[in-house]
Amino acid sequence: MADTEKDIEYYLNLPWTLIEGEDIDFEGNPYFYIEIEELPSFTFTAKTIEKARENYKNQLRMTLQVMLEFGDKIPEPIK
Repeated sequence: MADTEKDIEYYLNLPWTLIEGEDIDFEGNPYFYIEIEELPSFTFTAKTIEKARENYKNQLRMTLQVMLEFGDKIPEPIK
């Protein structure tokens, strides 16, 4: 598939390497995060890991859309 044929749905459905974790915010409250190894600037946070898993793709969609609009190279997971 040539790069010109790769659209947002193509990228959303790649087998991204998810990194899940838990941390504490500045007020001492726990939160959960999902990062994507191939996109070092991507982090999504939520109050529960379930919510993070349910909703990170919305932010991923927006991130990829901006990258596509600006012509940024989107690194793909190694198969």
